[in-house]
Amino acid sequence: MGYGLLAMKALVLSSIVLSVVVGVESSSVQRRRVPAMYVFGDSTLDVGNNNYLEGEQVPRANKPYYGIDLPGSGKPTGRFSNGYNVADFVAKNLGFEKSPLAYLVLKARNYLIPSAITRGVSYASAGSGILDSTNAGNNIPLSQQVRLFESTKAEMEAKVGPRAVSKLLSSSFFLVGAGSNDFFAFATAQAKQNRTATQSDVTAFYGTLLSNYSATITELYKLGARKIGIINVGPVGCVPRVRVLNATGACADGMNQLAAGFDAALKSAMAALAPKLPGLAYSVADSFGLTQATFADPMGLGFVSSDSACCGSGRLGAQGECTSTAMLCAARDSYIFWDSVHPSQRAAMLSAQAYFDGPAQYTSPISFKQLANMMS
Repeated sequence: MGYGLLAMKALVLSSIVLSVVVGVESSSVQRRRVPAMYVFGDSTLDVGNNNYLEGEQVPRANKPYYGIDLPGSGKPTGRFSNGYNVADFVAKNLGFEKSPLAYLVLKARNYLIPSAITRGVSYASAGSGILDSTNAGNNIPLSQQVRLFESTKAEMEAKVGPRAVSKLLSSSFFLVGAGSNDFFAFATAQAKQNRTATQSDVTAFYGTLLSNYSATITELYKLGARKIGIINVGPVGCVPRVRVLNATGACADGMNQLAAGFDAALKSAMAALAPKLPGLAYSVADSFGLTQATFADPMGLGFVSSDSACCGSGRLGAQGECTSTAMLCAARDSYIFWDSVHPSQRAAMLSAQAYFDGPAQYTSPISFKQLANMMS
């Protein structure tokens, strides 16, 4: 842990440099490490898909103060952040300007295939889970995201041919980040029944999650993915929305232990699955460990708040939504959390930087940078 904190502090300097990049869009993008990027997951990666979904219960970040620090516009785009999110910063590290556009945005603009071929597509949807049942009807679940990619691939092949698409996909970076919403849903279901999950409940829950996750990775592999970066489940018991339920504002240790157990199982599952998929290279990013290290010394990383939302209302800023009438903190880069669930732009930036090239303990078995640079 000591080394990790020191290395994380070293990242603060690079974050200052990156802040310049964030603040002023560079006209010349650095050399791309991969030809395209395809994104699958939840609200930590969503860049606008949910804005195009119908339904009052669909989570959307389409109103102020979302996007207030987004370079070039300062307007909401569907990102659950004050600016860029983790997908954007992973993309920046790969040599892109930001995350590829959302699938439904590209469909609306009739620009899906040009983007899919030259830059990539984001299928991530806020509220989605590894399980189709998680927040059902109010998002694009992970399995459906993969099916949308399958249909995109078919259109790509019709445009440029199977051989060109196969070469493109095998060299591209696939980013997957899901699971937190499944844990929120599981905890909520247990609370509604006024019961604590038994070991058999947890075992069954893990089993279903891992089966679906393995199926997702296997399906992406069959569709041509060879470089897959996976972000595990963070300490879900420490988000302000959960903390505020505790009189002392402490983390919900039970939820964190549940997430940590799944993360360990996911790491083992990927190590067992990879040899069965010849040519697959992968990296599992440890969001849980990185966030815990940040909580251990927030001030050392330039954060003055580690338990409250920058945008919200009530105690810990977690008793109301982030809207144009919410309380807004002045120093947004000094908050780990932007709203009651999601990281701030700066927290997302530091996370992506750690996943990309260090410290080594936050990715396994290789870093996102090593994954991107592998020959396909």
